[in-house]
Amino acid sequence: MLKKAYSSTVKRLSGATAITSLALFLSVSTLHAAEDEHGHEAQESGTAGPNGGALTLRDQLGVELLLSEDKGEPRLKIWGYDGGKAVAVDASEAKVQVRRPNGEIEALTFRKEGAALVSVQTVGEPHYLEVDAEVKLPGQSEAMHASLEKDEGKIALSAVQVQTAGIKLATAGPAPLATSAQFPGEIKFNADRTAHVVPRMAGIVESVSADLGQQVKKGELLAVISSASLSELRSEWLAATKRRDLAAQTHAREQRLWREKVSAEQDYQVARAAFQEAEIAVQNAVQKLRAVAAAPRSTELASLEIRAPFDGMVVEKHIALGEALAADASIFTISDLRTVWAEFLIAPKDLQAVRVGEDAIVSSTAFSETAQGQVSYIGSLLGQQTRTATARVTLDNPGAAWRPGLFVTVQVVTDSSEVAVGVDPDAVHTIDGQNIVFIEVPGGFLPQPITIGKSSNAMVEVTRGLKVGVRYAVENAFVLKSELGKASADHAH
Repeated sequence: MLKKAYSSTVKRLSGATAITSLALFLSVSTLHAAEDEHGHEAQESGTAGPNGGALTLRDQLGVELLLSEDKGEPRLKIWGYDGGKAVAVDASEAKVQVRRPNGEIEALTFRKEGAALVSVQTVGEPHYLEVDAEVKLPGQSEAMHASLEKDEGKIALSAVQVQTAGIKLATAGPAPLATSAQFPGEIKFNADRTAHVVPRMAGIVESVSADLGQQVKKGELLAVISSASLSELRSEWLAATKRRDLAAQTHAREQRLWREKVSAEQDYQVARAAFQEAEIAVQNAVQKLRAVAAAPRSTELASLEIRAPFDGMVVEKHIALGEALAADASIFTISDLRTVWAEFLIAPKDLQAVRVGEDAIVSSTAFSETAQGQVSYIGSLLGQQTRTATARVTLDNPGAAWRPGLFVTVQVVTDSSEVAVGVDPDAVHTIDGQNIVFIEVPGGFLPQPITIGKSSNAMVEVTRGLKVGVRYAVENAFVLKSELGKASADHAH
């Protein structure tokens, strides 16, 4: 379809037409040289030559350029004229450049075939191009400039039509390109910010303050348990405190009497030892209470308050009023959902490509948002059943959109580089097995064949067919592809 849309039938002039063109050229060449206001010889172009090409005239001299099929291959041909007669032009005296709207400039070389010069290189499609030629005719000291323009394959659209169709443009240029590998994964709680709350002491539930799904702050009351064991610990602390206070008084009295030489030093030493032992007993009782997260002082000796260890959400609740709890019963699970883990599995063949610290993009089919993070962990062991290694990406989750249990796709950057020319992936289309982009030309767009290299979701490298600075269609380019299809259908009919 692309080739049909590009191709146009090149009609050679009939004998009568050729004679008419040659006669016109002879009549023009017999005129005296026209001069411009500065005294230079005027040069006229745009006339059809004897061979149907673009004829450029200067005084009695003429250069004809024609792009035509030569044994099935498009090549540029050049003829020279002097005084209305064809003259042989040396191939070394023709300097020709082909300029294309994709930024490419190609210099052509020529070989002699009869009276014409024929380009050694084929002039490939698309045939939307400008030919600039400097040709020195025999006996002339100055080269003659000639040009040829072709606009085959252009999809004509006005600025209003482009705006109405919603076609958006971008500019080809250097761009960062990151190649990546994709892995299926699942959102899970950040285990470093998840706590399973246990009462630490057996007891009976007296009250429950927290509900499932509730956001709690660090130290916020979750539940109250009545524990006989806690009552014994607090009683032990109270008794130890009383003994310490009494030992402190005895120590102070014996110290005063010893200094006054009233009592023996041995009595003072006994009192000091008793005071120190009482102090140790108090500290031991305090440590026992701290171990069960209970404050020493309370109006109710058996009352155990369960409080949140950090800010988070109650994601599990296994407690009811009046329930008898064991010391190790998991009654609440609290997780700080401001960060979550995206866990995924890596096959052995991909382990060398994925490393800790690599950038990763996490996406889900459930919604359009994506999240960026870094690979924070890769397991050293392979699972016996799956023969894969577990890896994870730590994600910021300020809006709690990434909920644990959500299936995701983890895209890990395996290589990052800078490409000389990159385009948006949405701009690349395939027609007849050929990758193309629609580049902007005056009055419309042109389907430009390209060769692509590395690619990612965000960028495609163009290794051939496009230069830096060329503007191309990105959004709604399907309109142009549709117009190209219509042109092909019309050509077939």
